Amino acid sequence: MIAAIKPAGSNTRGLLAYLYGPGRHDEHLDPHLVAGYAMLGMPDPGRDERATLTQLARHLDEPVRLRNTEFGRPVTDHVWHCPVRTAPEDRPLSDTEWAEVAQRIVAAAGIAPLGDDLACRWIAVRHADDHIHILATTVREDGRRPKIHGSGIRVGDECRRIEKDYGLRQLKKGDGTGTRRPTQSEMHKAERLGWEQTSRQWLQDRIRAAIPHAGDVEELLAYFAADGIEIKERRGPSGDLLGYKAGRPGDLTANGEQIFHAGGKIAPDLSLPKLRARLESTIPEEHPTARRDRTTTPWHQATDALDSLHTGMTDDANVQAQFAALGELIEATAQKAPADLRRQLRAASTAFARAQRSQIRAEDRAANDLRRAARDIVFTATGPDGSALAALVAAMLWAAILAGRWHEAKGHAHQADAARATAQHLQAAADQTLAPALTELTARQPGEAARRTLAQDVRAALPAEADRILTDSGWPALAALLTDAETSGHQPHQLLIEAAARRELTTARHPARVLITRIQHTARNPAPNRRAEAARLRSTTAAALGSSPTADWPSTPTATPTSRPTRPHR
Repeated sequence: MIAAIKPAGSNTRGLLAYLYGPGRHDEHLDPHLVAGYAMLGMPDPGRDERATLTQLARHLDEPVRLRNTEFGRPVTDHVWHCPVRTAPEDRPLSDTEWAEVAQRIVAAAGIAPLGDDLACRWIAVRHADDHIHILATTVREDGRRPKIHGSGIRVGDECRRIEKDYGLRQLKKGDGTGTRRPTQSEMHKAERLGWEQTSRQWLQDRIRAAIPHAGDVEELLAYFAADGIEIKERRGPSGDLLGYKAGRPGDLTANGEQIFHAGGKIAPDLSLPKLRARLESTIPEEHPTARRDRTTTPWHQATDALDSLHTGMTDDANVQAQFAALGELIEATAQKAPADLRRQLRAASTAFARAQRSQIRAEDRAANDLRRAARDIVFTATGPDGSALAALVAAMLWAAILAGRWHEAKGHAHQADAARATAQHLQAAADQTLAPALTELTARQPGEAARRTLAQDVRAALPAEADRILTDSGWPALAALLTDAETSGHQPHQLLIEAAARRELTTARHPARVLITRIQHTARNPAPNRRAEAARLRSTTAAALGSSPTADWPSTPTATPTSRPTRPHR
């Protein structure tokens, strides 16, 4: 059940005309009162032919008129309007049940507390099976204004109790960090203009897409302008930026004026203070030109930044910062990924926007490495190779899973749901990204004897997950990858241990695929296999001398550890 309190109005008669009218699309059927502050003597234009909307409006506005006469200062924000709607799959409620619901909601809101004979006047109008509209005039019978600050939270909590009592679909409790739902007028306007999104939704996507490109709020506003977003700035006498509003081109008032929305009204984490804290948290680099090994791409750097995420989840403020930065990384990756992956990655970015914020205040500097990695990606001139992108998407998938677990442990129900939805999109992207490598590796899987030896490595390195790995459809490809790694001088046993240390395999659908992406990433600089290196050195030296590999070396082979079988020739 959703109760959406609307902004305060001043025209009681005008709102009644809408509630008792046919609706904008002829959807209002049989409008009539189901409840009110005093049903006896209440005119109901829906059921009484003699009653008029003007009579009902005067009846509700009487305390307002008396207050205005007494104080001489007219009240102009006295119309409280709250539609209450059940879910599509819920059973239709009777008029009696809707009346009980309305009474509980006005009591929770502070409009008409139980037992208060001097409360505000209110009515509940039903003109459809699945919802009612509650209208109240917010001047009490004694002339005072009701205490309705924070009524949205109280009404939401009461709706959760009503859902249990009436056996309706149970929604999750709000926490004050969600975005405002599009209004009916916003949705109708988008439909009329042929827009797929309302203006605030469109602006939210554009602003989030711009964040990885900016180092401070001034750069961000400049990026907005370059992207075609209309911006209205509020600056102090010193020129300092104090606030901003954003508008969608073509979103105009009836007078042809641009409509603007404050950043915090677009989404809670897009207000100027929140953006400034995030953008200006990146620690300046003393020597940016020598910061990293230039052979390492931004895609690998981003995966490296994610690798330590699971080890530092004890400080809530730091974790919240990491997940906010993770959203920026997903968005940056979506912008630079190949075209066939962008749909899933953009869907993941949109879904994760809700998981980026909670009531826990973030220590933004804790996510410096992750946020910098996102900026490096959007400014890189080249796209990723297949293995680097597969490793990054798999790492983002694991991070989204961790975000869902953390939010669930903290009781953040909406954020946990958003993280799970993100993981579904990232899983699809991960499967798509890895598919070419799986096909290529599977086509050249090693022989049966070599696979048996590699299976022993798997059982020795990962005994708890060995059976699942060896029966996974990706095992032949993993065996081929391990063979390649060993040929390059690495120890398969050690690579498996290093890969599994970065991501637990118990919850992985395809543990062999997870290991492939991890090994492709960690095998770039692991501890080398000294025996394999020595054998390769002997072969290279012998070839240079034009003699057999054993001509200048002792004939006694190096002792093989008893814990590892001698490998067959491959």
